[in-house]
Amino acid sequence: MALSLEKVLVVEDEAVVRSLLTEIFTRRKCSVRCAQTLAEAETLLTSDTFDLMLLDLRLPDGDGQRFLERVATLPEHPLVVMVTGYGTIESAVACMRAGAFDYVLKPFSPSQIDIILKKAQAYSQLLQVNRYLSNPDEGEDGGLVGRSHSMARLRQMIDRVAPTDATVLITGESGTGKEMIARELYRGSPRRNQPFIKVNCAAISENLIESEFFGHERGAFTGATERREGRFELANQGTLLLDEVTEIPLNLQAKLLRVLQEREFERVGGNRTIKVNVRILATSNRDLLSYVEKGEFRQDLYYRLNVFPIQVPPLRERGEDIVLLGEHFLKRCARKHGIKVNGFADSARAVISGYRWPGNVREMQNTIERAVILTETGRPVTAAALGLPGDFPSEPLPAALAEDIPNDFAAKLVSKDAPSGNVSVTDLSGGVLTIAALEKQAIRAALRQTEGNRTQAAALLGISIRTLRNKLQEYRDAGDPVDAGLESAEA
Repeated sequence: MALSLEKVLVVEDEAVVRSLLTEIFTRRKCSVRCAQTLAEAETLLTSDTFDLMLLDLRLPDGDGQRFLERVATLPEHPLVVMVTGYGTIESAVACMRAGAFDYVLKPFSPSQIDIILKKAQAYSQLLQVNRYLSNPDEGEDGGLVGRSHSMARLRQMIDRVAPTDATVLITGESGTGKEMIARELYRGSPRRNQPFIKVNCAAISENLIESEFFGHERGAFTGATERREGRFELANQGTLLLDEVTEIPLNLQAKLLRVLQEREFERVGGNRTIKVNVRILATSNRDLLSYVEKGEFRQDLYYRLNVFPIQVPPLRERGEDIVLLGEHFLKRCARKHGIKVNGFADSARAVISGYRWPGNVREMQNTIERAVILTETGRPVTAAALGLPGDFPSEPLPAALAEDIPNDFAAKLVSKDAPSGNVSVTDLSGGVLTIAALEKQAIRAALRQTEGNRTQAAALLGISIRTLRNKLQEYRDAGDPVDAGLESAEA
């Protein structure tokens, strides 16, 4: 186990106990400082930081429990283990409530201290890992959606490699769900109850990426005011995901290769060798072999990462999964935003099936979330709400509402071939008119057609009277009252 608890402060007035604790922690490769009084401990805590403190309950110059309460208020305080030869249940409970991590009675054995140290290491690592788990919604409704042959094959590969410790290289176009595959591998592994740490290699500046990977010591560079564990250390015993691995600078690739082979490293500015036991997963949306050929990615690192390759298919190649996945996102987004929609209209299904989805699953999810927000409660999501470019069928718009559309973009915006004298929005990719502007044009035309009767205009537009009133107020607040000069009749 990587030793995240490296600096220990022993506050103890008995020389024999101080000597025993110093020997135990020194053998465990810890740096140990000792204090015989609370005053000495106070001085050490103001000039340095410690990972763990063993604090005697009774000291010549004061009460250890009161000192514990003060230590707990420090911004960077150590884990505190209370030590006493006068233990009672009441004092133990009081110390734990005051912030103690553990409580040990004298005399104690080295094995007892070992148990405490292991518990403290695990707890300290958990606290550090929590810094990086900042997206609670990630992985919501986890699991792979799809019945296509390619998805069945993908599940088979995940089931085969997940229980092993093999390094996996996951490749595919942007937005195909490579990180989802990585999480499925993690969930199916024996390490699923250990940390899962992600490094977005493309999002870290080149001068900080080494520190992010391996951590740094206090004073290692300007701004390094305290020691910090890197992602490899935080992922110890668990899984580390190197997202977009091709973005790692060449000068760091050799160090990364060494860590993958030897499972050891030194922090930036440090000389202590830290050993870790980490499973590596990596993703890339690039052709790594072409990067190797151009000399932009080390060949030996490529082979070290490419132990078990998984290629994630683009959405356009998943056939029957496309509408199924769309329905999955529809339910998920409707639940997320508290909007009850009546499924997809037939035209929307046609759009979803016919569109090429260059942004893959990510584009579909974002598109459907936007469409759900634009859809009125109780109505189906339409092709117009999806707003995808291309010559797709859409919901008909009454011809009267298109009368105000200027002729210079009418050919792009509407098709008058629709039945029953209606027109339909078919292509917004020309960038001539925004959806908001089209909406305003439609409302103005509906009010003119109904001579200002809002109830009839709302029915003509297919929206509620409340929605129409809110829109009109919005336009008035913006200084553009579209119903100016028209009778404001409700019925």
